[in-house]
Amino acid sequence: MSVTKRDYYEVLGVARDADDQTMKSAYRKLALQFHPDRNPGNHEAEEKFKEAAEAYGVLSDAQKRAAYDRFGHQGVQGAAGNGFDPNAGFADFGDILSDVFGFGDVFGGGGTRRGGRSRTQRGEDLRYDLEIGFEDSMKGLTIDIQVPKHEACTRCQGKGAEPEDGLVTCPTCRGRGEVIYQQAFLSVRRTCSQCSGRGQIIRRPCKECKGEGYQRKEKKLKVSIPAGVDDGTQMRLSNEGQPGPNGGPPGDLYVVLKVKAHPIFQRHGDDLHCLVPVNVAQAALGASVDILTFDGLQTVKIPEGSQPASRLKLKGFGVPHVNSSGRGDLFIHLDVRVPSKLSREQRKLMEQLKEMLPAENEPTDKGLLDKVKNIFS
Repeated sequence: MSVTKRDYYEVLGVARDADDQTMKSAYRKLALQFHPDRNPGNHEAEEKFKEAAEAYGVLSDAQKRAAYDRFGHQGVQGAAGNGFDPNAGFADFGDILSDVFGFGDVFGGGGTRRGGRSRTQRGEDLRYDLEIGFEDSMKGLTIDIQVPKHEACTRCQGKGAEPEDGLVTCPTCRGRGEVIYQQAFLSVRRTCSQCSGRGQIIRRPCKECKGEGYQRKEKKLKVSIPAGVDDGTQMRLSNEGQPGPNGGPPGDLYVVLKVKAHPIFQRHGDDLHCLVPVNVAQAALGASVDILTFDGLQTVKIPEGSQPASRLKLKGFGVPHVNSSGRGDLFIHLDVRVPSKLSREQRKLMEQLKEMLPAENEPTDKGLLDKVKNIFS
């Protein structure tokens, strides 16, 4: 029997247009209420905690949230539920309790990891703005970029202390990274304030990085941009952000694309539009014109009697669909131009045409159109 998942917004109790802070506050409240450490042996509370954590894990990610808003649960299959970490929204449950009660780990929850290992945090994400040409966005390209970022110090491996004798065990927490206080029947853990949870303190700062644990460098990265990207497209390079404190995992690098405008073509979705000037005779009699597209020179037939702002379509000559087959279309808008100056011969022909055309300037029969052809031939 299949079980229908509840709407993620309903699970968190927020509106569909809720901002990040509202969702974060709603999740903190639910996590505090239903966390298994506060409800030992309560299977129902555990399931509600997992449900809230799964909902927040999707809605707190901009890309996953957009996919969910558009396609529902099917749009984020695999993004939640399979190997999902309920605590992914926070470093651990101790963070929630610290915000609510002002103290760290309780109920044996988290905070600093047991065994003297310090809490690790994910590094910050980075943004890199990259400008590319319109033609590059149509065809795709691979490009090298130089990203200024922090790299773990090679001398101290990110610890900030001299390799041999730079670190000593913290005398306050004796290397645990936390101190334990007894409050009535509760054992309350707090992150050690002297070592900030590391369990060790720096006695001799690293000579290379001066105790910071990282060095500022520029890293060369190769970015593959698929065909069809648009202005504002974000590309994520995993683990290329800033290194995490205390040896934590690095953040991600987001490459944000700026696509230059094209002098001829305008993009709307995956379709291209362009304006092609034609003279009155070409519009009235029909003609064949050559248009330079991104696929080379194409001959387009202009039908007889084409009106100003008439639109022709070249199917499949538009923008490639990103990471899939198929393309949009190319729409050609006719700009019928009336000459501002006429030679004596041209004026004579126009006078003849004026006498032959009805007042509304539209041929009423095939014979009249043939006469117009004879004048301009």
